[in-house]
Amino acid sequence: MGLVVDQITMGLTLDGLRAAIDTGEVDTVVLAITDMQGRLQGKRFHAAHFLDEIVAHGSEGCDYLLAVDVEMNTVGGYAMSSWQRGYGDLAMVPDFGTLRRVPWQPGTAMLLADLAWLDGSGDVPASPRQILQRQLDRLGEYGYTAWAGTELEFVLYRDSYEAAQGRGYRDLTPANLYNVDYSLLGTARVEPLLRRIRNEMYGAGLVPESAKGECNLGQHEIGFRYAEALTAADHHVIYKNGAKEIAAQEGMSITFMAKPNAREGNSCHIHFSLRDHTGAPAMPGDGPGGLSRVGGYAVAGLLATMREASLFYAPQINSYKRYQPGSFAPTAVRWGVDNRTCALRIAGHGPSTRVENRVPGADVNPYLAIAALVAGALHGIERELPLEDAYPGNAYADEDAPRVPPTLRDALELWESSAFVRAAFGDDVAAHYANNARVELAAFDAAVTDWELRRGFERL
Repeated sequence: MGLVVDQITMGLTLDGLRAAIDTGEVDTVVLAITDMQGRLQGKRFHAAHFLDEIVAHGSEGCDYLLAVDVEMNTVGGYAMSSWQRGYGDLAMVPDFGTLRRVPWQPGTAMLLADLAWLDGSGDVPASPRQILQRQLDRLGEYGYTAWAGTELEFVLYRDSYEAAQGRGYRDLTPANLYNVDYSLLGTARVEPLLRRIRNEMYGAGLVPESAKGECNLGQHEIGFRYAEALTAADHHVIYKNGAKEIAAQEGMSITFMAKPNAREGNSCHIHFSLRDHTGAPAMPGDGPGGLSRVGGYAVAGLLATMREASLFYAPQINSYKRYQPGSFAPTAVRWGVDNRTCALRIAGHGPSTRVENRVPGADVNPYLAIAALVAGALHGIERELPLEDAYPGNAYADEDAPRVPPTLRDALELWESSAFVRAAFGDDVAAHYANNARVELAAFDAAVTDWELRRGFERL
Protein backbone atom coordinates (compact mmCIF):
# COMPACT_ATOMS: atom_id res chain seq x y z
CA MET A 1 0.00 0.00 0.00
CA GLY A 2 1.67 3.18 -1.18
CA LEU A 3 2.64 6.05 1.04
CA VAL A 4 2.14 8.79 -1.55
CA VAL A 5 -1.22 10.36 -0.84
CA ASP A 6 -1.52 13.47 -2.95
CA GLN A 7 -4.97 14.21 -4.34
CA ILE A 8 -5.30 12.26 -7.57
CA THR A 9 -6.22 14.32 -10.60
CA MET A 10 -8.72 12.86 -13.01
CA GLY A 11 -6.95 14.15 -16.10
CA LEU A 12 -10.03 15.49 -17.91
CA THR A 13 -11.81 18.77 -17.27
CA LEU A 14 -15.08 19.77 -18.87
CA ASP A 15 -13.19 22.15 -21.16
CA GLY A 16 -10.82 19.30 -22.01
CA LEU A 17 -13.78 17.11 -22.85
CA ARG A 18 -15.22 19.78 -25.16
CA ALA A 19 -11.88 20.02 -26.96
CA ALA A 20 -11.61 16.23 -27.31
CA ILE A 21 -15.15 16.10 -28.71
CA ASP A 22 -14.35 18.91 -31.17
CA THR A 23 -11.34 16.99 -32.52
CA GLY A 24 -13.25 13.70 -32.69
CA GLU A 25 -11.15 12.00 -30.02
CA VAL A 26 -14.28 11.45 -27.90
CA ASP A 27 -17.69 10.62 -29.32
CA THR A 28 -19.31 8.82 -26.37
CA VAL A 29 -19.78 9.85 -22.72
CA VAL A 30 -20.83 7.35 -20.06
CA LEU A 31 -22.78 8.66 -17.06
CA ALA A 32 -22.84 6.09 -14.23
CA ILE A 33 -24.25 5.59 -10.76
CA THR A 34 -23.41 2.81 -8.31
CA ASP A 35 -26.22 0.48 -7.29
CA MET A 36 -26.69 -1.43 -4.02
CA GLN A 37 -24.48 -4.26 -5.25
CA GLY A 38 -21.61 -1.89 -6.03
CA ARG A 39 -22.09 -2.12 -9.82
CA LEU A 40 -21.98 0.73 -12.30
CA GLN A 41 -25.33 1.41 -13.97
CA GLY A 42 -26.17 4.23 -16.35
CA LYS A 43 -26.25 5.44 -19.94
CA ARG A 44 -23.98 6.06 -22.91
CA PHE A 45 -24.58 9.44 -24.53
CA HIS A 46 -23.60 10.75 -27.91
CA ALA A 47 -20.97 13.32 -27.00
CA ALA A 48 -22.72 16.29 -28.66
CA HIS A 49 -25.96 15.54 -26.80
CA PHE A 50 -24.04 15.24 -23.55
CA LEU A 51 -22.61 18.73 -24.03
CA ASP A 52 -25.87 20.25 -25.24
CA GLU A 53 -28.22 18.77 -22.63
CA ILE A 54 -26.70 16.61 -19.91
CA VAL A 55 -24.05 19.06 -18.73
CA ALA A 56 -26.71 21.63 -17.82
CA HIS A 57 -29.64 19.41 -16.90
CA GLY A 58 -28.31 16.01 -15.87
CA SER A 59 -30.23 12.87 -16.73
CA GLU A 60 -32.70 10.44 -15.18
CA GLY A 61 -32.79 6.76 -14.28
CA CYS A 62 -35.50 4.46 -12.97
CA ASP A 63 -35.67 4.33 -9.18
CA TYR A 64 -35.69 0.53 -9.34
CA LEU A 65 -31.90 0.72 -9.79
CA LEU A 66 -31.79 0.90 -5.98
CA ALA A 67 -34.51 -1.72 -5.47
CA VAL A 68 -33.70 -4.82 -7.51
CA ASP A 69 -31.79 -8.00 -6.77
CA VAL A 70 -28.52 -9.10 -8.38
CA GLU A 71 -30.39 -10.39 -11.45
CA MET A 72 -32.30 -7.09 -11.85
CA ASN A 73 -35.60 -8.63 -10.75
CA THR A 74 -38.16 -6.23 -9.32
CA VAL A 75 -38.80 -7.27 -5.72
CA GLY A 76 -41.08 -6.05 -2.94
CA GLY A 77 -40.40 -4.50 0.42
CA TYR A 78 -38.78 -1.20 -0.55
CA ALA A 79 -40.37 2.06 0.59
CA MET A 80 -38.76 4.21 -2.13
CA SER A 81 -39.51 2.09 -5.20
CA SER A 82 -42.38 -0.26 -6.03
CA TRP A 83 -45.20 -1.05 -8.46
CA GLN A 84 -47.49 0.95 -6.17
CA ARG A 85 -45.26 4.00 -6.57
CA GLY A 86 -45.05 3.46 -10.34
CA TYR A 87 -41.30 2.94 -10.60
CA GLY A 88 -40.61 6.56 -11.40
CA ASP A 89 -37.35 8.31 -12.22
CA LEU A 90 -34.53 9.66 -10.11
CA ALA A 91 -32.31 12.54 -11.19
CA MET A 92 -28.75 11.58 -12.12
CA VAL A 93 -26.65 14.61 -11.16
CA PRO A 94 -23.19 14.53 -12.82
CA ASP A 95 -20.13 14.95 -10.61
CA PHE A 96 -17.76 16.64 -13.06
CA GLY A 97 -14.84 16.08 -10.68
CA THR A 98 -14.96 12.40 -11.67
CA LEU A 99 -14.68 13.02 -15.42
CA ARG A 100 -12.06 10.84 -17.12
CA ARG A 101 -11.15 9.01 -20.33
CA VAL A 102 -11.90 5.31 -20.71
CA PRO A 103 -8.89 3.91 -22.61
CA TRP A 104 -10.38 0.42 -22.93
CA GLN A 105 -13.38 1.72 -24.91
CA PRO A 106 -12.68 3.69 -28.13
CA GLY A 107 -13.65 7.36 -28.17
CA THR A 108 -15.13 7.20 -24.67
CA ALA A 109 -15.11 9.35 -21.55
CA MET A 110 -17.05 8.73 -18.35
CA LEU A 111 -18.10 10.32 -15.10
CA LEU A 112 -20.08 9.38 -12.02
CA ALA A 113 -23.38 10.83 -10.86
CA ASP A 114 -25.19 11.26 -7.58
CA LEU A 115 -28.90 10.60 -7.25
CA ALA A 116 -31.58 13.11 -6.25
CA TRP A 117 -35.36 13.22 -6.14
CA LEU A 118 -36.88 14.82 -9.22
CA ASP A 119 -38.87 17.27 -7.11
CA GLY A 120 -35.66 18.80 -5.83
CA SER A 121 -36.21 17.67 -2.25
CA GLY A 122 -32.66 16.38 -1.83
CA ASP A 123 -30.46 13.34 -2.09
CA VAL A 124 -31.71 9.76 -2.14
CA PRO A 125 -30.88 8.20 1.27
CA ALA A 126 -30.28 4.66 -0.08
CA SER A 127 -27.73 5.74 -2.72
CA PRO A 128 -24.38 4.15 -1.72
CA ARG A 129 -22.21 7.07 -2.80
CA GLN A 130 -24.32 9.45 -0.76
CA ILE A 131 -24.37 7.13 2.25
CA LEU A 132 -20.58 7.42 2.30
CA GLN A 133 -20.68 11.18 1.75
CA ARG A 134 -23.00 11.65 4.73
CA GLN A 135 -20.58 9.75 6.98
CA LEU A 136 -17.67 11.82 5.68
CA ASP A 137 -19.64 14.97 6.45
CA ARG A 138 -20.20 13.71 10.01
CA LEU A 139 -16.49 12.99 10.34
CA GLY A 140 -15.69 16.47 9.05
CA GLU A 141 -17.63 17.97 11.93
CA TYR A 142 -14.97 16.52 14.22
CA GLY A 143 -12.18 17.98 12.08
CA TYR A 144 -11.11 14.76 10.38
CA THR A 145 -10.95 13.37 6.87
CA ALA A 146 -10.84 9.67 5.99
CA TRP A 147 -8.38 8.00 3.64
CA ALA A 148 -8.69 4.50 2.25
CA GLY A 149 -7.30 1.93 -0.12
CA THR A 150 -9.10 -1.19 -1.30
CA GLU A 151 -7.19 -4.35 -2.27
CA LEU A 152 -9.40 -6.30 -4.67
CA GLU A 153 -8.56 -9.91 -5.45
CA PHE A 154 -10.06 -11.75 -8.42
CA VAL A 155 -9.90 -15.12 -10.11
CA LEU A 156 -9.12 -15.05 -13.83
CA TYR A 157 -10.33 -17.76 -16.22
CA ARG A 158 -9.35 -18.44 -19.82
CA ASP A 159 -13.01 -18.94 -20.68
CA SER A 160 -15.14 -16.05 -21.95
CA TYR A 161 -18.12 -14.93 -19.88
CA GLU A 162 -20.44 -16.46 -22.47
CA ALA A 163 -18.60 -19.80 -22.40
CA ALA A 164 -18.62 -19.77 -18.59
CA GLN A 165 -22.36 -19.19 -18.53
CA GLY A 166 -22.91 -21.94 -21.09
CA ARG A 167 -21.10 -24.38 -18.81
CA GLY A 168 -23.07 -23.35 -15.76
CA TYR A 169 -19.87 -21.78 -14.39
CA ARG A 170 -18.40 -25.28 -13.87
CA ASP A 171 -15.24 -26.90 -15.26
CA LEU A 172 -13.64 -23.57 -16.18
CA THR A 173 -9.92 -23.20 -16.91
CA PRO A 174 -8.08 -20.98 -14.40
CA ALA A 175 -5.46 -18.70 -15.89
CA ASN A 176 -2.88 -20.37 -13.61
CA LEU A 177 -2.89 -24.05 -12.69
CA TYR A 178 -0.91 -23.77 -9.45
CA ASN A 179 -0.52 -21.35 -6.54
CA VAL A 180 1.24 -18.24 -7.96
CA ASP A 181 1.30 -16.17 -4.75
CA TYR A 182 4.19 -13.72 -5.36
CA SER A 183 5.43 -15.91 -8.26
CA LEU A 184 6.95 -13.89 -11.08
CA LEU A 185 7.14 -16.93 -13.33
CA GLY A 186 3.50 -17.86 -12.77
CA THR A 187 2.11 -14.34 -13.13
CA ALA A 188 4.09 -13.83 -16.36
CA ARG A 189 1.64 -16.24 -17.99
CA VAL A 190 -1.09 -13.58 -17.75
CA GLU A 191 1.06 -10.44 -17.72
CA PRO A 192 -0.33 -9.24 -21.09
CA LEU A 193 -3.78 -8.91 -19.50
CA LEU A 194 -2.52 -7.56 -16.17
CA ARG A 195 -0.39 -5.01 -18.04
CA ARG A 196 -3.40 -3.86 -20.06
CA ILE A 197 -5.43 -3.39 -16.90
CA ARG A 198 -2.66 -1.49 -15.08
CA ASN A 199 -1.87 0.83 -17.99
CA GLU A 200 -5.43 1.50 -19.03
CA MET A 201 -6.50 2.23 -15.46
CA TYR A 202 -3.64 4.72 -15.30
CA GLY A 203 -5.00 6.28 -18.47
CA ALA A 204 -8.37 6.60 -16.73
CA GLY A 205 -6.85 8.67 -13.91
CA LEU A 206 -6.30 5.87 -11.41
CA VAL A 207 -2.81 5.26 -10.01
CA PRO A 208 -1.97 1.54 -10.06
CA GLU A 209 0.95 0.47 -7.89
CA SER A 210 1.53 -3.24 -8.44
CA ALA A 211 0.11 -6.59 -9.47
CA LYS A 212 0.81 -9.88 -7.75
CA GLY A 213 -0.35 -13.46 -7.80
CA GLU A 214 -2.46 -14.95 -5.02
CA CYS A 215 -3.17 -18.43 -3.64
CA ASN A 216 -6.22 -19.65 -5.52
CA LEU A 217 -5.75 -21.00 -9.04
CA GLY A 218 -5.79 -18.02 -11.41
CA GLN A 219 -6.07 -15.56 -8.54
CA HIS A 220 -4.47 -12.11 -8.76
CA GLU A 221 -4.55 -8.68 -7.15
CA ILE A 222 -3.82 -5.23 -8.57
CA GLY A 223 -3.23 -2.51 -5.97
CA PHE A 224 -3.92 1.20 -6.30
CA ARG A 225 -2.71 4.30 -4.49
CA TYR A 226 -4.23 5.25 -1.15
CA ALA A 227 -6.62 8.20 -1.57
CA GLU A 228 -9.31 10.24 0.12
CA ALA A 229 -12.17 7.91 0.97
CA LEU A 230 -14.70 9.00 -1.66
CA THR A 231 -12.04 8.96 -4.38
CA ALA A 232 -10.91 5.49 -3.29
CA ALA A 233 -14.46 4.16 -3.57
CA ASP A 234 -14.96 5.84 -6.97
CA HIS A 235 -11.76 4.27 -8.26
CA HIS A 236 -12.73 0.87 -6.88
CA VAL A 237 -15.99 0.69 -8.86
CA ILE A 238 -14.40 2.05 -12.04
CA TYR A 239 -11.55 -0.46 -11.83
CA LYS A 240 -13.82 -3.41 -11.04
CA ASN A 241 -16.12 -2.67 -13.98
CA GLY A 242 -13.23 -1.85 -16.31
CA ALA A 243 -11.25 -4.98 -15.44
CA LYS A 244 -14.24 -7.14 -16.40
CA GLU A 245 -14.64 -5.25 -19.68
CA ILE A 246 -10.95 -5.64 -20.53
CA ALA A 247 -11.00 -9.36 -19.68
CA ALA A 248 -14.07 -9.83 -21.88
CA GLN A 249 -12.30 -8.10 -24.78
CA GLU A 250 -9.48 -10.65 -24.39
CA GLY A 251 -11.89 -13.59 -24.43
CA MET A 252 -11.37 -14.23 -20.74
CA SER A 253 -13.43 -13.74 -17.58
CA ILE A 254 -12.82 -12.37 -14.10
CA THR A 255 -14.88 -13.11 -11.02
CA PHE A 256 -14.91 -10.99 -7.89
CA MET A 257 -17.11 -13.46 -6.01
CA ALA A 258 -16.02 -13.72 -2.38
CA LYS A 259 -15.80 -17.53 -2.57
CA PRO A 260 -15.94 -18.85 -6.14
CA ASN A 261 -14.77 -22.34 -5.15
CA ALA A 262 -13.56 -24.36 -2.18
CA ARG A 263 -10.06 -22.83 -2.26
CA GLU A 264 -9.04 -19.42 -0.95
CA GLY A 265 -11.65 -16.70 -1.41
CA ASN A 266 -11.33 -13.27 -3.00
CA SER A 267 -10.75 -10.66 -0.32
CA CYS A 268 -11.01 -6.90 -0.41
CA HIS A 269 -8.90 -5.74 2.50
CA ILE A 270 -9.64 -2.07 3.17
CA HIS A 271 -6.85 0.09 4.56
CA PHE A 272 -8.23 3.04 6.51
CA SER A 273 -6.85 6.05 8.35
CA LEU A 274 -7.77 9.53 9.52
CA ARG A 275 -6.19 12.94 9.00
CA ASP A 276 -6.77 16.02 11.10
CA HIS A 277 -7.84 19.48 9.93
CA THR A 278 -4.26 20.35 8.98
CA GLY A 279 -3.93 17.25 6.80
CA ALA A 280 -1.56 15.52 9.24
CA PRO A 281 -2.00 11.79 9.91
CA ALA A 282 -4.14 11.31 13.03
CA MET A 283 -3.63 7.57 13.56
CA PRO A 284 0.06 7.27 14.61
CA GLY A 285 1.16 7.90 18.17
CA ASP A 286 2.92 6.41 21.16
CA GLY A 287 0.02 4.27 22.36
CA PRO A 288 -0.52 0.52 21.95
CA GLY A 289 0.21 -0.64 18.42
CA GLY A 290 1.82 2.70 17.58
CA LEU A 291 -1.60 4.38 17.67
CA SER A 292 -2.50 7.84 18.89
CA ARG A 293 -5.25 8.41 21.42
CA VAL A 294 -7.71 9.15 18.59
CA GLY A 295 -6.39 6.18 16.62
CA GLY A 296 -7.06 3.93 19.60
CA TYR A 297 -10.61 5.26 19.93
CA ALA A 298 -11.21 4.67 16.22
CA VAL A 299 -9.98 1.06 16.30
CA ALA A 300 -12.01 0.39 19.46
CA GLY A 301 -15.08 1.74 17.67
CA LEU A 302 -14.47 -0.52 14.69
CA LEU A 303 -14.23 -3.54 16.98
CA ALA A 304 -17.39 -2.54 18.84
CA THR A 305 -19.45 -2.13 15.67
CA MET A 306 -17.94 -4.80 13.41
CA ARG A 307 -20.56 -7.49 13.92
CA GLU A 308 -23.55 -5.14 13.69
CA ALA A 309 -22.20 -3.52 10.51
CA SER A 310 -21.36 -6.85 8.83
CA LEU A 311 -24.14 -6.36 6.29
CA PHE A 312 -22.07 -3.53 4.79
CA TYR A 313 -18.81 -5.51 4.95
CA ALA A 314 -20.22 -8.83 3.69
CA PRO A 315 -23.40 -8.18 1.67
CA GLN A 316 -24.04 -11.53 -0.06
CA ILE A 317 -24.82 -15.07 1.02
CA ASN A 318 -21.58 -16.19 -0.62
CA SER A 319 -19.60 -13.56 1.35
CA TYR A 320 -19.76 -15.60 4.54
CA LYS A 321 -18.19 -18.71 3.05
CA ARG A 322 -14.77 -17.01 3.16
CA TYR A 323 -14.65 -17.05 6.94
CA GLN A 324 -12.84 -20.32 7.58
CA PRO A 325 -10.03 -20.98 10.10
CA GLY A 326 -6.59 -20.75 8.54
CA SER A 327 -7.91 -19.20 5.34
CA PHE A 328 -6.48 -15.66 5.81
CA ALA A 329 -10.12 -14.52 6.06
CA PRO A 330 -10.81 -13.60 9.70
CA THR A 331 -13.20 -15.32 12.09
CA ALA A 332 -12.29 -13.47 15.32
CA VAL A 333 -13.17 -9.81 15.87
CA ARG A 334 -9.78 -8.92 17.32
CA TRP A 335 -7.05 -6.46 16.43
CA GLY A 336 -3.35 -7.09 16.17
CA VAL A 337 -0.14 -5.45 15.02
CA ASP A 338 0.77 -6.87 11.60
CA ASN A 339 -1.29 -9.94 12.52
CA ARG A 340 -3.18 -11.38 9.56
CA THR A 341 -5.25 -13.73 11.73
CA CYS A 342 -7.23 -10.80 13.19
CA ALA A 343 -10.19 -8.95 11.70
CA LEU A 344 -8.29 -5.67 12.14
CA ARG A 345 -4.56 -5.47 11.42
CA ILE A 346 -2.44 -2.42 12.20
CA ALA A 347 -0.16 -1.91 9.23
CA GLY A 348 2.56 0.58 8.38
CA HIS A 349 4.54 2.74 10.78
CA GLY A 350 4.93 6.41 11.53
CA PRO A 351 2.88 8.58 9.14
CA SER A 352 1.71 5.51 7.19
CA THR A 353 0.11 3.85 10.23
CA ARG A 354 -3.33 2.61 9.31
CA VAL A 355 -5.85 -0.08 10.16
CA GLU A 356 -6.57 -2.84 7.67
CA ASN A 357 -10.08 -4.31 7.83
CA ARG A 358 -9.70 -7.91 6.62
CA VAL A 359 -13.42 -8.78 6.80
CA PRO A 360 -14.68 -7.56 3.37
CA GLY A 361 -14.54 -9.80 0.32
CA ALA A 362 -14.23 -8.71 -3.30
CA ASP A 363 -18.03 -8.67 -3.65
CA VAL A 364 -18.25 -5.69 -1.30
CA ASN A 365 -19.79 -2.33 -2.21
CA PRO A 366 -16.87 0.01 -1.35
CA TYR A 367 -19.06 3.01 -0.55
CA LEU A 368 -21.03 1.05 2.04
CA ALA A 369 -17.99 -0.67 3.55
CA ILE A 370 -16.02 2.55 3.92
CA ALA A 371 -19.13 4.28 5.28
CA ALA A 372 -19.28 1.57 7.94
CA LEU A 373 -15.60 2.13 8.73
CA VAL A 374 -16.15 5.88 9.15
CA ALA A 375 -19.26 5.35 11.27
CA GLY A 376 -17.48 2.77 13.43
CA ALA A 377 -14.47 5.04 13.96
CA LEU A 378 -16.80 7.89 14.90
CA HIS A 379 -18.60 5.60 17.35
CA GLY A 380 -15.30 5.08 19.15
CA ILE A 381 -14.17 8.71 18.98
CA GLU A 382 -17.48 10.10 20.23
CA ARG A 383 -17.49 7.72 23.22
CA GLU A 384 -13.72 7.65 23.79
CA LEU A 385 -13.90 3.87 23.86
CA PRO A 386 -10.93 2.13 25.47
CA LEU A 387 -8.99 -0.18 23.20
CA GLU A 388 -8.54 -3.79 24.31
CA ASP A 389 -5.07 -5.29 24.22
CA ALA A 390 -3.71 -6.30 20.84
CA TYR A 391 -4.00 -10.01 20.12
CA PRO A 392 -0.48 -11.42 19.84
CA GLY A 393 -1.01 -14.94 18.47
CA ASN A 394 -3.30 -17.02 16.28
CA ALA A 395 -6.71 -15.36 16.57
CA TYR A 396 -8.36 -18.33 14.86
CA ALA A 397 -7.67 -20.23 18.08
CA ASP A 398 -9.15 -17.55 20.38
CA GLU A 399 -12.31 -19.22 21.67
CA ASP A 400 -13.31 -16.15 23.70
CA ALA A 401 -13.32 -13.68 20.80
CA PRO A 402 -16.51 -12.24 19.33
CA ARG A 403 -16.96 -13.88 15.95
CA VAL A 404 -17.58 -12.55 12.47
CA PRO A 405 -21.21 -13.57 11.76
CA PRO A 406 -21.15 -16.98 10.06
CA THR A 407 -24.08 -16.35 7.68
CA LEU A 408 -26.00 -13.52 6.05
CA ARG A 409 -28.99 -14.48 8.19
CA ASP A 410 -26.97 -13.90 11.36
CA ALA A 411 -25.64 -10.61 10.00
CA LEU A 412 -29.19 -9.46 9.19
CA GLU A 413 -30.36 -10.20 12.74
CA LEU A 414 -27.48 -8.17 14.16
CA TRP A 415 -28.15 -5.31 11.73
CA GLU A 416 -31.87 -5.11 12.49
CA SER A 417 -31.36 -5.13 16.27
CA SER A 418 -28.56 -2.56 16.22
CA ALA A 419 -29.07 0.87 17.77
CA PHE A 420 -25.70 1.86 16.27
CA VAL A 421 -26.89 1.12 12.71
CA ARG A 422 -30.05 3.21 13.09
CA ALA A 423 -28.22 6.09 14.77
CA ALA A 424 -25.37 6.17 12.24
CA PHE A 425 -27.23 5.56 8.98
CA GLY A 426 -30.86 6.43 9.73
CA ASP A 427 -34.01 4.34 9.76
CA ASP A 428 -34.53 4.58 5.98
CA VAL A 429 -31.10 3.18 5.13
CA ALA A 430 -31.30 0.53 7.85
CA ALA A 431 -34.66 -0.73 6.53
CA HIS A 432 -33.63 -0.53 2.87
CA TYR A 433 -30.53 -2.68 3.21
CA ALA A 434 -32.23 -5.10 5.60
CA ASN A 435 -34.80 -5.70 2.88
CA ASN A 436 -32.01 -6.31 0.37
CA ALA A 437 -30.63 -9.06 2.62
CA ARG A 438 -34.08 -10.60 3.09
CA VAL A 439 -34.59 -10.69 -0.68
CA GLU A 440 -31.31 -12.57 -1.17
CA LEU A 441 -32.08 -15.01 1.63
CA ALA A 442 -35.54 -15.75 0.23
CA ALA A 443 -34.10 -16.38 -3.25
CA PHE A 444 -31.44 -18.71 -1.86
CA ASP A 445 -33.90 -20.59 0.35
CA ALA A 446 -36.11 -21.25 -2.69
CA ALA A 447 -33.25 -22.50 -4.89
CA VAL A 448 -32.38 -26.15 -5.49
CA THR A 449 -28.60 -26.35 -5.46
CA ASP A 450 -26.11 -28.66 -7.16
CA TRP A 451 -25.10 -29.85 -3.69
CA GLU A 452 -28.65 -31.06 -3.00
CA LEU A 453 -28.89 -32.82 -6.36
CA ARG A 454 -25.55 -34.60 -5.96
CA ARG A 455 -26.41 -35.84 -2.49
CA GLY A 456 -30.06 -36.66 -2.98
CA PHE A 457 -30.93 -37.50 -6.61
CA GLU A 458 -30.21 -41.22 -6.33
CA ARG A 459 -29.33 -41.89 -2.72
CA LEU A 460 -32.37 -40.46 -0.96
